[in-house]
Amino acid sequence: MKKIKESIRKHLEDKKLILGICNGFQALVKSGLLPYSKLGEKDGKVTTLFRNNIGRHVSKIVSTRYEGANSPWLSGFKEGEVFETIVSHGEGKFQTDSDTLRDIEERGLVAFRYVDSHNNPTMNGRFNPNSSLNAIEGLVSEDGLILGKMGHSERYEEDLLKNIPGNKMQNIFKNAKEYFSK
Repeated sequence: MKKIKESIRKHLEDKKLILGICNGFQALVKSGLLPYSKLGEKDGKVTTLFRNNIGRHVSKIVSTRYEGANSPWLSGFKEGEVFETIVSHGEGKFQTDSDTLRDIEERGLVAFRYVDSHNNPTMNGRFNPNSSLNAIEGLVSEDGLILGKMGHSERYEEDLLKNIPGNKMQNIFKNAKEYFSK
C-alpha cells in the first residue's frame, strides 16, 4: 500500500492527469483524492458516493451541465453547456457534510450537475437518478488535474445514440491528449 501511495503522490507532483468514471469516481472520492488531492486524508469527514435512493441499478441517458470548473480535462467546454450522458450505476449518490459541500461549491470544484429539461440543477429522480447532493455529477481537484464523474463519457462515439437528441460528445480524452502533447 505504501508503494501505491508513493506512486500516486509522485504522479500528482509531476502534474499528470487522473480520471475516474463511475466506480473510478467512487475510488477517487473514497481515497481522499477528490475533492482535495489528499490521498488517504479524510479529516474524519464523510464524503462518499452511496447507494441510489431507489435502491437499485440505474442505466439511462441523463442531461448534465458543465459548471465552469477549471481543468485540462474540460478545456474548451463552455460554462452552462449541457451534455446527454450515459449513466449506469447502483451507487452514484454524492454525499458530504455541509461544510465540505459549501467549500467545494465556493472553490468551483463542481464540474457537472444533473439538470432537468430546462437545464436547471435538480433533485428530481427522473433527471438526477441517484439523488446526488446539489445535483453533483462530477468534481475536479483544486489544481484541475483530477476529474471524477459518474457519467460514462467513454461510452459515446460518433453515430451512436443517433435517436437521442442533444450534445453527447465530451472531449475529455482529446483534451487529455492535448495536455500531454504540450
